[in-house]
Amino acid sequence: MNARETRNICGEYDSRSCQISKESIIFQVSWIRHRDLHILTVGGYTYTSDQRFQATHSPQTDDWTLHIKWAQQRDAGVYECQVSTQPVRSFFVTLHVVVPSARILGGPDLHVDIGSTINLTCLIQFSPEPPAYIFWYHEDEVISYDSSRGGVSVVTEKGAATTSYLLVQDATPADSGRYSCSPSNAEVASVRVHVLNGERPAAMQTGSAGLSNSWRCIVALLAVAVLRAKLLHALLDS
Repeated sequence: MNARETRNICGEYDSRSCQISKESIIFQVSWIRHRDLHILTVGGYTYTSDQRFQATHSPQTDDWTLHIKWAQQRDAGVYECQVSTQPVRSFFVTLHVVVPSARILGGPDLHVDIGSTINLTCLIQFSPEPPAYIFWYHEDEVISYDSSRGGVSVVTEKGAATTSYLLVQDATPADSGRYSCSPSNAEVASVRVHVLNGERPAAMQTGSAGLSNSWRCIVALLAVAVLRAKLLHALLDS
């Protein structure tokens, strides 16, 4: 038998099928988890206390299927469908379990000028379905789109990957702080926004200072080179 790889979303129902030729049906079919070499099922019987595992076989087909309810990250790995022929025949399946995740693009720090628009993009991936809702937070407060501040809006595009855009117009220093995107089906993602009143970020200031120091070094080296050339020329003339 051959091997294949499959991918499943964390928390989703999962099933692995093993097709057995008709002449092998008289033999026992077992599913084995290779992480700990645990025999999960033999025939239609389950040999694990984890009730999420179950094997089924439809008499009208050649398939023996291992079902895993609410797949978790720890379920990832190699599973072996083994037929008790002589020699033993095996079919290997590698299960990858992915976890829904959220991230805010451009983080962990964003710098915007005072009076401009704060535009945050939250990307939710690896989810079996779009999140039922997405809450945006400023510090620990839920952002209200109809608050007296005004100028706050959210646009959400749902699909295989869901994208939520938070727009805060006419930014003021009070809008600085931690912003968080909290989907119903993924961990919270955060970014820190700095609203600048004409000043430049420290990183840019450091970069400018570093550039100035570099130019000072170059000028100093050129001055030394010129001085050495003049001294050498004077010695040759004498």
